[in-house]
Amino acid sequence: MVKGLMSVLLILVAVSSSFGKPEKNGSAKKENKFPQTLSRGWGDELTWTQTYEEALFRARSSNKPLMVIHHLEDCPHSQAMKEIFANNKEIQKMAGEDFILLNLVFETSDKHLAPDGQYVPRFIFVDPSLTVRADITGRYGNRLYAYEPADLDLLLSNMKKAKKLLKTEF
Repeated sequence: MVKGLMSVLLILVAVSSSFGKPEKNGSAKKENKFPQTLSRGWGDELTWTQTYEEALFRARSSNKPLMVIHHLEDCPHSQAMKEIFANNKEIQKMAGEDFILLNLVFETSDKHLAPDGQYVPRFIFVDPSLTVRADITGRYGNRLYAYEPADLDLLLSNMKKAKKLLKTEF
């Protein structure tokens, strides 16, 4: 009987120790990931909307322009722009006070948000009348709404333009 109990105990120990071993094929996560917030790293102190429809509603009801940021988590250009955007105090302050914010990793069904193609990172401004501001663009002719880290001053200027035109149009 003791031999039988020892056999069962040995089997239980072997089975339970195999549950704690990481996989050897590399599919195990190597880094700890925190639960993702709506900011996705673009500014954790800012208020972000969850959907495009919610953002449009909030822009209209608050009479603030909407800034839509299209990006991809694994795109090096998006990552570089995210880091610059999140660490710039002036942009973070203006974004938090004067804009409704939405960042998307997937395209929406509204084709007005991709007037010249689907590329990332892409910043689109929408005024409270729900009109996409096609006149507020970056410096590239082939990607009108693209910005790079070196274009931060232009993005800041365009944010001010979106605010200023908002006040003169209404």
